[in-house]
Amino acid sequence: MKRVSASLVAIVALLATALLAQSTQSKGLSSSCDARSHAAIEGVWGAQIHGLPAVTLNLSYETDSLHGAILIYLSRKNPGVAETSMPGVPEPLMDPHFDAHFDGVALVFAVSHRHAHSPESLGTSPVHFRMRITAVDGAEFNGEDSPTVSLTRDKD
Repeated sequence: MKRVSASLVAIVALLATALLAQSTQSKGLSSSCDARSHAAIEGVWGAQIHGLPAVTLNLSYETDSLHGAILIYLSRKNPGVAETSMPGVPEPLMDPHFDAHFDGVALVFAVSHRHAHSPESLGTSPVHFRMRITAVDGAEFNGEDSPTVSLTRDKD
């Protein structure tokens, strides 16, 4: 019985290790570039929509934990006038952490909604976002009820 139990434990450990290894690698990245490594995630990331700034995300490791801030731009399109975008209020990331999904490892976090439509938004729940690294300087990014956009890391 002990022999069967030891074999079963070894098989379960092997499967768990294989699943963990598979879940920590993002598509489009080599196995040496884990999405949770400092080099893979740190930096200033940005997205544009219709050639205008849409979002800027700043990520850094400080005291061995991930920190960041997000700046979301308000897009305006009025008849007869070129579309514009204006920066909102930068907000710190709430509870940034990595979460394994069927399509790789994603950075997930929340952002306070208190400045979005003040004073109506003062009591609203935080908005949740997801960022999945797809290349060395590329990622997919989306929030609740928003389309997925491509983020590019600033190389400066």
